[in-house]
Amino acid sequence: MIAATSRARRTAGTALALVLPLTALAACGGGGGSTAKSAAGSGTGTITVWAHQGQASEATALQNAVKTFNSAQKKVKVKLTLIPDTDYTKTITATDAAKLPDVMEFDGPTMASFVYNQKLAAIDDYVSAKTLGNATDAIKAEGEIDGKHYGLGMYDSGLGIYGNKKLLDAAGIKYPTGLSDDWTAAEFTAAVKKLAAKDSDGKSLDLQESGGYANEWGTYGFAPIVWSAGGSLLKDGKAAGALDTSAVASALKTFQGWKKYTDPNTDGNAFAKGRVALSWVGHWMYPAYSKALGKDLVVLPLPDFGDGPKTGQGSWAWGIGANTKNGKAAGAFLDSLLNDTNVTAMTTANGAPPGTKSVLAKSSLYKQGGPLQLFADQLAKPCGDSDITKSCVAVTRPVTAGYPTVTAKFSQALSDVYGGADPKGALAKAARAIDQDFSDNDGYKLP
Repeated sequence: MIAATSRARRTAGTALALVLPLTALAACGGGGGSTAKSAAGSGTGTITVWAHQGQASEATALQNAVKTFNSAQKKVKVKLTLIPDTDYTKTITATDAAKLPDVMEFDGPTMASFVYNQKLAAIDDYVSAKTLGNATDAIKAEGEIDGKHYGLGMYDSGLGIYGNKKLLDAAGIKYPTGLSDDWTAAEFTAAVKKLAAKDSDGKSLDLQESGGYANEWGTYGFAPIVWSAGGSLLKDGKAAGALDTSAVASALKTFQGWKKYTDPNTDGNAFAKGRVALSWVGHWMYPAYSKALGKDLVVLPLPDFGDGPKTGQGSWAWGIGANTKNGKAAGAFLDSLLNDTNVTAMTTANGAPPGTKSVLAKSSLYKQGGPLQLFADQLAKPCGDSDITKSCVAVTRPVTAGYPTVTAKFSQALSDVYGGADPKGALAKAARAIDQDFSDNDGYKLP
């Protein structure tokens, strides 16, 4: 269970990759210099493809997609290289742009840094209008910069609260049925306390604490508190005045107060074994939780801190190397990779929300009436990374080459707050560090 959760966190956003210093990122690609030029080429011949080697089932699905593409036509041959996921982003970062493949997978939040370092080309001229049009709005938001698309994902991600219906009912807890009747932060806190009062060890909540929060899980898992409180990690390129507001500090004070009711979950089984009634985590835990609880499993949205419930989104995506000389062939492969057959196979393998409209509508898990409909409903109301309003739900982590600094500073502040630090002071410190780094790097303006 612990290993599965760790894998899933990397799928939601690779923690190791994202704490790389921005100086290292810039040094490897020369951000801000002349823009690299891709070329359409003949649309024939051999193209190289890099991908991360995650779960065995995911690797098999990808290998099958490549075999099918290669055997279905004779114009283009794909040569696939799988790189261990723990080394993957470091490998792209350390590789000169001229030596990168024609097509490569990347973790969503790293996209802007690769564009900044001229390692990704816009894909709009190479993939078909049908492929772009079939991508969900949330997937397109994650892959878009200044009106151009640099990436599309086969799948997405989402957060929620899993509940144990038996324990909730026994405690007389009324819980949400969907986004329309979500808990307020106060109602959620009251439920946590009431459940804890009926629990032998006084613990009623799982927050996936065992791996700590000074990492990408801290940002992915709990930035929704910031957004739901009306704040943002960045606004107009600044953290001050967005991240360190009184409303965000108050929300994180509430988060801090949950610690006394939280099971450390060192064995990864706090929820599955019934030690707690509520688990704040993502779509990836559904298979294990469903197996453990059966009909007693309910799926709830995260609580509303005043500006509507929010969730993180985004995962691995596919793009085209900025120096490819065969963009047509690269686009043809992406068109095939993102078709219904391959997206269905991949999302069946990893259980993630499909990244295309057609597959999402037919998914047994995520379709209307399915057990994970909530995640699809959330992704159907995307905010992008900047226009975060009360009516939208799924928020993209900031699309900026400075994201590694943003996530490192915010997640450290979150970890400090959970450990007892004053929220306003911790947030102010993080905001200052983020803004100083952006100032030192001319705002990480993209070429």
